[in-house]
Amino acid sequence: MTTSSIDHDGDLNEHAVDALGVPAAAGERVFDQARAEAAVRELLLAVGEDPDREGLKRTPTRVANAYREMFAGLYTDPDEVLATVFDEDHEELVLVKDIPMYSTCEHHLVSFHGVAHVGYIPGDTGQVTGLSKLARVVDLYAKRPQVQERLTSQIADALVRKLNPRGVIVVIEAEHLCMAMRGIRKPGARTTTSAVRGLFKTSAVSRGEALDLITR
Repeated sequence: MTTSSIDHDGDLNEHAVDALGVPAAAGERVFDQARAEAAVRELLLAVGEDPDREGLKRTPTRVANAYREMFAGLYTDPDEVLATVFDEDHEELVLVKDIPMYSTCEHHLVSFHGVAHVGYIPGDTGQVTGLSKLARVVDLYAKRPQVQERLTSQIADALVRKLNPRGVIVVIEAEHLCMAMRGIRKPGARTTTSAVRGLFKTSAVSRGEALDLITR
């Protein structure tokens, strides 16, 4: 399969790249720019528009570039982000609140957005990861076709795999444009999902303390 990329001037480059602009190794998933542009053009034709009229001529390229960025998480392993840890001998909760989060509903390919709260209690070694890494993991799982329930669990499970913590809690609050723009049309409605692992699952006290900090 031949893929292509867009340079800074919007011109096509005749080589395969991943969604972050890095040359793709054989066998790796890549973003097919030409195929994405053709699909957008077909969609415009399907709804009765003229993709060659002024205002739409470059829309296929713009939309393809946008989805390439919005789905960039498909091309990076989130586990790699958590590979670096620090020996801090920390035994208490680490919590990053109100991480801005944008994702794409896999059912309608429109946005859902909100905030993520990610916390963990380090394992017996007391090792921690960088605070920015927690936000980065949220981004990488959010930047792909998603449902909020799975997104929440994937973030929690990644922390369990790589940090071996005593407990993990992830809470996501988001508004889904598929509920606001179409169907039931309820703008402003927010969905809250949570995933708890380890101590936060077995101890109501620990879970309650974390939720209190999140909602404070």
